[in-house]
Amino acid sequence: MATKIYAALLRGINVGGSRKVPMARLRALLEGLGHIGVGTYLQSGNAVFTADHGDEESLAAEVSGALEREFGFTVDVLVRDAAYLRAVADACPFPADTLQGKQLHVTYFSAPVDAARFAALDQAAFLPEEFRLGDRALYLYAPDGLGRSKLGEALARPALTKGLVATSRNWNTVTKLVELTDA
Repeated sequence: MATKIYAALLRGINVGGSRKVPMARLRALLEGLGHIGVGTYLQSGNAVFTADHGDEESLAAEVSGALEREFGFTVDVLVRDAAYLRAVADACPFPADTLQGKQLHVTYFSAPVDAARFAALDQAAFLPEEFRLGDRALYLYAPDGLGRSKLGEALARPALTKGLVATSRNWNTVTKLVELTDA
């Protein structure tokens, strides 16, 4: 198999002082799994690496298992290849180039989602906030940022994400991951 560049998106680490995963240890862990070109971005669980084996699901399971062995707690991990990350950025339905990075977010999902999952959500009640679905992704426009977003809070309800791994990144991180995985 040819080598491929991926990003690993870790969910729920280094938030509020718990579930600590130092980035230096994450880099060492990925290198210990045989990956090369390993790098991290921010402390929120974004890593890039080149692998010569596996696919997104098997690599996510491999990284998640290694994290649990190393740190003693379960970490949900999504792995996405460079082409997918680029496609998500290119497909953004909002005018990303006119918005601040904190106003636009992408939630990456472990599987495709359809509109029926969100049908009970009254989108008009949250305006000017909006969301659109993409391929295993949800784009959220939150003009006041995610921390103040009522729609973001509603979208994070367990009933809407049941059976999925979901992790969000602001637009600055989305574009940085595209840049870091661009070969």
